[in-house]
Amino acid sequence: MPKVYIIPDMSPNAFATGRNPNHAAVAATEGIMQLLTEEELSGVMAHELTHVLHRDILIGTIAATIAGAISYLAQMAQWAMIFGGGRRDDDEGGSPVAALVMMIVAPIAAMLIQMAISRSREFSADEGGARLQGNSLPLANALRKLEKGVAMIPMQVNPATSHMLIVSPLTGKSVMRLFSTHPPVEERIARLESMRGLR
Repeated sequence: MPKVYIIPDMSPNAFATGRNPNHAAVAATEGIMQLLTEEELSGVMAHELTHVLHRDILIGTIAATIAGAISYLAQMAQWAMIFGGGRRDDDEGGSPVAALVMMIVAPIAAMLIQMAISRSREFSADEGGARLQGNSLPLANALRKLEKGVAMIPMQVNPATSHMLIVSPLTGKSVMRLFSTHPPVEERIARLESMRGLR
């Protein structure tokens, strides 16, 4: 059983943290406890416990570390080009244009992969939470309420930690969805509602 914490914040949200089930914690805000029914809150907690069981926090940390390392290597290559780190008197050093493209594309690709992993883990936690609870509708109803609740009472959170929360406190449309750590709430609800016969 992970440690359970209540956060004194009226913005409705919850998250799990910890590298494995033996070193985990689940937290819920006072706002989420007031907004949701007991059954809906149980669905949210099942979602968070699934993150713990699947070691999603560890997976997300590894993905972020790899993305950061790729970005750092691209930045080092950039400085090497600026200060003449490559050989210019022969063609063995490769094309400067190709190197420039890689310095730009590699970090963006790494970040997109990291965000895609995060979104897939959210879908997986939704499904796992629904199976753990034995019913997918309470979590679907909770997500519907949470999306509205977070819009009404935004949570002041560092964007670097927003991926941990059950509903992203950050907003964005169209292209920004590629860079979102969370899938669209309406898609998550539709998937949960398609599991309606779960028992």
